[in-house]
Amino acid sequence: MNGIGIVQGVYYLVTALWPFFSLHTFIAVTGPKTDIWLVKTVGALLVVIGIGLMVGSKGEQNNATTICLGLFSALALALIDIYYALRNVISKIYLGDAVVELIFVFLWIGSFCLGNLINPSR
Repeated sequence: MNGIGIVQGVYYLVTALWPFFSLHTFIAVTGPKTDIWLVKTVGALLVVIGIGLMVGSKGEQNNATTICLGLFSALALALIDIYYALRNVISKIYLGDAVVELIFVFLWIGSFCLGNLINPSR
């Protein structure tokens, strides 16, 4: 089992389901929203990614699909957070999420590189 995928999957589930259970507190923390349907659409997609990461991380080793899903979803979210937060389109609180996403990026890269050093036939 790979802990990175499990932790990232749980993080995505918790943060993605939050607006479904308490939109009021989600908006209070993350700032006003004009398109609630978009908040919920992104949330639903992150639930799917989170489940995929957890299922893909259950085996002995992650396959390329799980690694790519974890790495590139985190990278995409980090870049979106940084770009729009620095342009004052979204709240600066999203820079905190960007830090978490970049940690996932570096963990996936480190895990992949370390895995190839230990088991080069992977």
